[in-house]
Order: sequence, then C-alpha cells, then structure tokens
Amino acid sequence: MEKKVEESRIEQVYQVRPEHLNGAGRLFGGKLMEWIDELAGLVGIRHAQQDVITASVDNLRFIRGAYLKDLIVLVGRVTFVGKTSMEVRVDTYVESLDGTRKPINRAYLTLVAVDADGNPVRVPGLVIETGAEKAEWEAGMKRREMRKQRRVEGF
Repeated sequence: MEKKVEESRIEQVYQVRPEHLNGAGRLFGGKLMEWIDELAGLVGIRHAQQDVITASVDNLRFIRGAYLKDLIVLVGRVTFVGKTSMEVRVDTYVESLDGTRKPINRAYLTLVAVDADGNPVRVPGLVIETGAEKAEWEAGMKRREMRKQRRVEGF
C-alpha cells in the first residue's frame, strides 16, 4: 500500500503565551521542539496508521525568534519512507494577522512505526507526485545515508 504526501500532511496553529517564553522574552526553544515532535508524530501516525516513536531529529534550525502573542504555524509532511521508518519535515512559521508567513524553523525527524509491543512494523510507501516531492525524496535519501554514517561514527 502507498499513500500520497498530502494524505498525512498536518498544519497546526499555536499562539505564544507567557508560559511559552524564555528569560529573554522569546518563545522557548524547548517548547517549539515539543510542538515539532508532537506534530511529526501525528503526521507519522496518519501515514503509518500505527503508533510511532521518534528515532532522531535532524537539522533543527532556528532562523528567527517568536514573541508573546505571535501565531505559530507548524506544517508537517512525510518526505521519505524506508521499511519501518519515515522522515517527516516540519516547517514552522510566524503568521501575521494578514496571513503572511515568515519561516522561523525547519526540522527533519525520523519516526519508526511500532506495534503494541513496541516492535517496528512496515510503513506504507510514498507516492511522489510533484517535482518538489521528488526533490525532498532525493534529499531524504541523502539525509538517511548521513544518519547511517553518524551511527557508524558513534553519534
């Protein structure tokens, strides 16, 4: 069975509240990481139709800060799948009241589908329909090889 990228895509919106701020008055990076991991997990569950666990987080890049009352939009999609794992890209934006979005973060997470006993299970394949999806797939293959190399090197 295969699924299209759009079938598991999720967009989530949060508003930055006082409890989300760090000592410098910006959105706490750990809170954003929590939101990213949660969204990626939901994308993974939608794609795999199974429970998933986060195996790794790659390329968590903070581009700019977010502040009190900012609207934060997270968009997650599957970019690459293996046998039991999948890569999920999560883009994070600050959205102004007129709907303009400015990127503040991009992350790639690797998730593994698991059964009730926590054993890895097969995930559906991914139908690639657009040039952008093909480019993401190819980049995902490269990131997968880099993750394998890092494991060989011990980190």
